Amino acid sequence: MFEILTVCTGNVCRSPLAQTLLSTRLAAYAPFVHSAGTQGLDDAPMTAETQRLALALGVTADAANGHRSRYLTGNDLRSPDLILAMSREHRRRVVEIAPGRLRSAFTLREFARLATDTPDSEIATASVAGGADGRARARAAVAAVAAHRGISPPPADPAEDDIIDPYRRSWETYQLSASQLVPAVDQVVRVMSIAMTAS
Repeated sequence: MFEILTVCTGNVCRSPLAQTLLSTRLAAYAPFVHSAGTQGLDDAPMTAETQRLALALGVTADAANGHRSRYLTGNDLRSPDLILAMSREHRRRVVEIAPGRLRSAFTLREFARLATDTPDSEIATASVAGGADGRARARAAVAAVAAHRGISPPPADPAEDDIIDPYRRSWETYQLSASQLVPAVDQVVRVMSIAMTAS
């Protein structure tokens, strides 16, 4: 089926939380969802706080405990249908490594903002035109959302497209980070669910 990559700095907080939530909420479509860090720690688990958030949000203990961080490489960027960076800095790094992936790389909150402005019918029409293959449908849906770049109004503050980094910060900061991340994940789930079921 389709492939999603999530990217942050150390691959122990934001990107694995997004990864495990997307895997959980899109499980009916059996996607390949993975994550990496631009300065990835070597084989580290999610932080305890991130695991706590993941479990509270419905991720299984096995999925939360099983994550191990890794460093982002060019190979990671070759095949994803959608690349979701946790901040503009991470998106810039993705495009530096793989300039050809510009059109399929977004910050998670940017994708959600654009998706909010993309009607269900538009996503469905694009997805059906993509054909029966799940990957083709996903790419068509992503393209439909991407078409709103330059049309949808930008945020008042560009930083609104970022998710705050909670690493080594307070529990309240972790909760704030999750409050920015989860609604954005919901929009990705909405888009991909429409893409997979439209007829």
